[in-house]
Amino acid sequence: MPVKPLDFSGLKTYSLFERPSKVSVEDLARPLSPGLSFKEFLACLPKELAAKDLLAVARAMAHAIKNKRPVIWGFGAHVIKVGLTPIIIDLMRRGFISAVMVNGACMVHDSELAMAGITSEDVAQALKDGSFGAAKETGELVNRAAKEGCKQGLGLALGKLLAEGDYPYKDLSLFASAYKLGVPVTVHVAIGTDIVHMHPTADGAAIGEASFYDFKVFCRLVADLEGGVFFLAGSAVLLPEVFLKALTVVRNLGYKVEKFTTVNFDFIRHYRPLTNVVNRPTMTGGKGYHITGHHEILIPLLAGALLEELSHEA
Repeated sequence: MPVKPLDFSGLKTYSLFERPSKVSVEDLARPLSPGLSFKEFLACLPKELAAKDLLAVARAMAHAIKNKRPVIWGFGAHVIKVGLTPIIIDLMRRGFISAVMVNGACMVHDSELAMAGITSEDVAQALKDGSFGAAKETGELVNRAAKEGCKQGLGLALGKLLAEGDYPYKDLSLFASAYKLGVPVTVHVAIGTDIVHMHPTADGAAIGEASFYDFKVFCRLVADLEGGVFFLAGSAVLLPEVFLKALTVVRNLGYKVEKFTTVNFDFIRHYRPLTNVVNRPTMTGGKGYHITGHHEILIPLLAGALLEELSHEA
């Protein structure tokens, strides 16, 4: 026998006007027009999802800055490769970034930009004959920093070398600028992941010792993160794991780090940033945000929103 269709005549309904709803006309985007100021542009964004979260992140950062709480930025080398160093340096100069934590590849690309004004070789081409990663000057400088960083950390050692050296583009160097401004930079290295590890000047013991020193410095920074913000961009595995370990270290030692904001920017939704940065650390009362998109667009938007937020609060 054929199955009879279900009779919907008895289905209960309610009034649309009495129903709780997530979207209202006040939340909709506004049309754009030529000549808008950045503040006016932000006001045109819809008050939904990532647009809403972007402005919430800017407010959280502004709140932390006004209350003299830390705003720590962590990111992988892609952030440098897509040209965002000048924006990050500007935020450091304004006092809006308390500290920076990066992976080893950031040393490579930042050093090359400072020395030669160029970086990011064609890996596919260079890999064919084994010349990939064999730039002499890059290996020598970064490995020298590792050897000199055993007692002061990788970030500080490289920043000092770049700031005090005769490099034509050092004003665009994240490390050199941080050194001159007194902003801590910690470098977290996985042996074998960076081109400088295969150079003749590489010293595994020095790299490990200097990076371990930086890990302990980073733990000291995280110990003071209550009421602050930890921002991460472009690291799917290494930096989320470092952050999680640092957080458990400081909590184990008795530091109160419970209510703070975490943020992750990346192209796709990776497991570790979502779990180890956005979700788990904020379960004690903080707030985590994840925004998916291109760094070269999102980070300038965030920087602009932060400047507007602080200007408004001032």
